[in-house]
Amino acid sequence: MDINFIIQELERKHPGEVEYHQAVKEVLLSIADTYNQYPELIKAKIVERLIEPDRAIIFKVVWIDDKGDPQVNMGYRVQFNNAIGPYKGGIRFHATVNLSIMKFLGFEQTLKNALTSLPMGGAKGGSDFSPKGKSDAEIMRFCQAFILELWKHLGPDTDVPAGDIGVGAKEVGYMYGMYKKLTNRCTGTFTGKGLTFGGSLLRAEATGYGALYFVEEMLKRRGETIKDKTVAVSGFGNVAWGAVKKATELGAKVVTISGPDGCILDPEGISGDKIDYMLELRASGNDVVAPYAKKFASATFFPDKKPWDIKVDIAIPCATQNELNLEDAKKLIACNVTCVAEVSNMGCTTEAIDAFLENNINFAPGKAVNAGGVATSGLEMTQNAQHLAWTAQEVDLKLHQIMKNIHQLCEKYGANSDGTVNYVKGANIAGFIKVANAILGQGII
Repeated sequence: MDINFIIQELERKHPGEVEYHQAVKEVLLSIADTYNQYPELIKAKIVERLIEPDRAIIFKVVWIDDKGDPQVNMGYRVQFNNAIGPYKGGIRFHATVNLSIMKFLGFEQTLKNALTSLPMGGAKGGSDFSPKGKSDAEIMRFCQAFILELWKHLGPDTDVPAGDIGVGAKEVGYMYGMYKKLTNRCTGTFTGKGLTFGGSLLRAEATGYGALYFVEEMLKRRGETIKDKTVAVSGFGNVAWGAVKKATELGAKVVTISGPDGCILDPEGISGDKIDYMLELRASGNDVVAPYAKKFASATFFPDKKPWDIKVDIAIPCATQNELNLEDAKKLIACNVTCVAEVSNMGCTTEAIDAFLENNINFAPGKAVNAGGVATSGLEMTQNAQHLAWTAQEVDLKLHQIMKNIHQLCEKYGANSDGTVNYVKGANIAGFIKVANAILGQGII
């Protein structure tokens, strides 16, 4: 496989889509040697077929604000690959949303969903609409207008969206309500729904919980435990909240959270009422963490620091793509960080990942670490299809086992001769092999 040629062709056909190019290149570099051992995959041009989405649906969303004025946003749904099941992936409402980000996330989602061993393909959608500063009525009208354009491309066996940045249970509820009205059907077409109409227990916590279960397996393999380790977490939304909650439950001390305004350092640890307060911060809609330091005397707010400036044992990026760069990686390495687990999608730059691997830092990529969120969405789909509602304990047990299985796949495909594991290589190859074989088995379509 000529990686450089494939990347050059991708860049030629899709100029300027840097996040998409970055995601594809990172995967191709790590699977090249394995791929070249399968002439049947090369002959069928599986890589060239996999890196292009099945379709990208782009549309305008016209909605009315509280002043009665029409507003216009862009909407996207990238249905990337459905070789192993219906398209599955979140919807993101954020000012930064564009086609490149949707394609990168859809590509990552395809491999991530394959790792869960659940029958789900990959997709991603969203809009450059920002819920920040909007009234509930405006958010509802936008969600309804968004689904009015998208609904015909969705369905329980076609495409099942979920939440993402800017889209929580409220937004999912508004979109699902409109979808149900348009189709006149009660189906499991959305996940992350409210518990009163088909949602699953633990969905809000699932990404963070799953990430810590994966970290636990990484440490166990080295004969270590997470108990008494210090942890740096970025972000303060649902993902970070779930990670902080589970890390504390497992005996670690989380000392940072962050927002666009800066970083909170709490040397006493973020636990108890402090974890609950993270939900209040998010619910305020202000997108800032500074009030945490005013509420808790043990904490300090640093507008010019990142969590990666703090000496810790474990670093867990939970915010957004490329949030941890080479300079951040160097700081963590200098502080003898034990483990870096990427919970945000493509949370570390390529240069940062290379630095971690070159310095033998235990590093795992988002498609493995954060798969607990979509895995629990898959469990919600199962509950909806069977008209059941599982207990939190049942969901948690299934989630825990799925994350253990993903870790085992990473070990299988990422094992090095010295006994260590390259989790980037392991996750990429494991996900790719499953999707590639599914594509091959279904012919040229």
